[in-house]
Amino acid sequence: MPAEETRKRTPVDRGRDTSGSRLDFSHQISQYASRDRPRPEFLSDVMRLVLEHSGCDAVETWLHDGEDEFWCEAFRRMDGSDAFTIAPGGADAGRADTTGRGSCQDIEALCTAVWQSDPSRGSFTCTRHGSVWVHDPRRFFSPDAHPVFSGVSGGDHADGGYRSLVMVPLRFGKEQMGFLVFKGRDESSFDPVRLEHFETIAAKFELALLHQFSQSKLHERVKELTCLYGMAKTASDPGMPFEQKLMNVVMLLPPAWQYPSRASARIVVDGYAYQTPSFTQGAHKQTAPVMVRGKDRGMVEVHYSGQGSFPGESPFLDEEQSLINSVAGQIAQMIEQREAEMMRAELQDQLARADRLAAIGQLAAGVAHELNEPLNTILGFAQLIQKMENLPAKALEDVGKITGASLHARNIIRELLVFARQSAPCLGRVDINRMVEDELSLFESLCGKSGVELRRVLAPGLPEITANKSQMLQVISNLMVNALQAMPEGGTITLATSFDSSGVSLMVEDTGIGMSEEVKNNIFLPFFTTKDVDQGTGLGLAVVHGIVTSHGGRIGVESEPGKGARFLLTFPYSQASEQEE
Repeated sequence: MPAEETRKRTPVDRGRDTSGSRLDFSHQISQYASRDRPRPEFLSDVMRLVLEHSGCDAVETWLHDGEDEFWCEAFRRMDGSDAFTIAPGGADAGRADTTGRGSCQDIEALCTAVWQSDPSRGSFTCTRHGSVWVHDPRRFFSPDAHPVFSGVSGGDHADGGYRSLVMVPLRFGKEQMGFLVFKGRDESSFDPVRLEHFETIAAKFELALLHQFSQSKLHERVKELTCLYGMAKTASDPGMPFEQKLMNVVMLLPPAWQYPSRASARIVVDGYAYQTPSFTQGAHKQTAPVMVRGKDRGMVEVHYSGQGSFPGESPFLDEEQSLINSVAGQIAQMIEQREAEMMRAELQDQLARADRLAAIGQLAAGVAHELNEPLNTILGFAQLIQKMENLPAKALEDVGKITGASLHARNIIRELLVFARQSAPCLGRVDINRMVEDELSLFESLCGKSGVELRRVLAPGLPEITANKSQMLQVISNLMVNALQAMPEGGTITLATSFDSSGVSLMVEDTGIGMSEEVKNNIFLPFFTTKDVDQGTGLGLAVVHGIVTSHGGRIGVESEPGKGARFLLTFPYSQASEQEE
C-alpha cells in the first residue's frame, strides 16, 4: 500500500490570501528545498505546506523523472487532521496501491479534452498558463471517460468525492514534468482569484522541486565520487591484505546509494563472500559481475530490504548501475594485480633457488677438484701396499678398508661433478628398454633378499634416444636404490617405458612409505635427505635431476604419505646418426 502519514493541524481560513501568507509560504518552501533529504520526506513536508496555504481539501501531484513516475497526495480528513501518501505511478506500477489513478499522460489527456470541449457548457475554465479548472467533474465527464477520473474526482478519503478540480502543469523550461492538482469537495470551492493563487503556489512548488531534484542529483554524484575515491585509496595501499581491501570496499557501497539506511552490500570473489553487517537479501537488488580476463570470478551486489515502498518503479538510479559496474571493474583490476604480484614473487623464488643451486654447484665442483688429487694419491698408495708380500692379515684388512673408503669417496666426487655439470659426457644412441633389462639384472638378487617384487612393463618398438649410456645407467640405479630404501618391509617396484610425440618416457614406481608435500618439494635439492647419516649423502636424486635436465628431458614426481612414489622421466628422441661413445 502507499506510504501514509497523518498528523493533526489547525483549520485555516480557506479564503485567506494575504501577502504575509505568501511570504511565509515562500520562506518555508525555500527552507524545505535547501535541505538535503530523501525525496519522500521532502514531498511530505512540501505537499502539506501546499495543502495548508491553498486552503484545499486535497492536493495531488504527478511527477515523472526520466522513465520513473510516481504519485503523491496530501489531503485533509473530516476530523481536521491531514495525511500524506506516496506510491509509484503509472498504470502498471501503481495499480496495486492506487487502482484507477492512471498516470501523468492520462491527466494531460484529460486537460487536452477540456481544452477541446465546447466552452458553452460552462463547466470548466482554462487559463493562458495551461491550467484547467473543472467546476463539476461528475457532470462534465462520465466516470469511464479517463482512467484518472476516479482518482482525481472520486474522493478516496472523503465522503461525497471532490466537486472542484484545478490541474496546473509543472514545467522545466519547455518540458513538462508533471501536474499539481488542487481538489475541493464543494462545487463552489474555488473562484478565479483562488485559481490565480493556485498558479502562484504551483510556480513556487515547481521551483522548489527543481532545486531539490538538482541538489539530490548533486548529492548523489558526490556520494558516488566519495565511494570511488575511497576505493582507489584502498586499492593503492600496498600493505593492506587483499581480504581487508574487499571488506573496506563493501563498506563503502551502501553510503553511495540513494537510500543508504536501507541498503546492504555483498562482494563474492572465488566463492568467498564479503558483506556488510546484518546483510539481508532484499526484493530489490543491483548487481555487476567481476570479470577477470574474460572469466567470471564473482559478483558485486547492493540490496534494499523488502520493507516499505519506493517512489518510482525502481529504487535504483541509472548512475548507480554505472557506479556498481565501475566497482566490479576495479575489483577485477585488484585481482589481476594480486595475481601478478604472486606470480612475480614465485618467479623471484625460482630465481633465488636457481642462484642457490648454481652457487652450490660451483662450490661442489671446486671441492671435488681439490679433493680428487689427494684422494687418488691415497688410493694409489693403498693399492701398492696391498701388493706387498708377507703383509700381516690385520694390516691387509685395514688397507682394504682404506681402499674401499677411497673408492666410495671417489664415487661421491664423480656425482658432485655430474651435479655441477663439470663433466662432458659422450653421447650416443641408447635403447632404454635394453638398459632397464641390464640394470635390473644387477638388482634382482638384492630385491629378492629384501622381499621386493620387480615388474617390467616395456613398450615394444621404443625409439632410441641420444644420451650418455653410463649416466642413464646411473639414473636408473639411483632411482632403484631410492625405491628400495623406501620399502624396508618389502613391496613392488614397477619400471615401465612408453613413447608418444612428446618423447620417450621411463616410469619408476614403488609401493613404499611415500613422501609429504614438503619432502616432495625438496627431494631434488643437493644434500637434502630424510635418511640417517650413514645411509645417504643426499645427492642421488639431485644427480638424477641434473642428468635428466642436461639431456633436455624433464622429471616429475607424484607421491603421498603411505601410498608410495612415482617418478616419470621424459626424454626427447632424435633421428640423428649414432655417435661413438
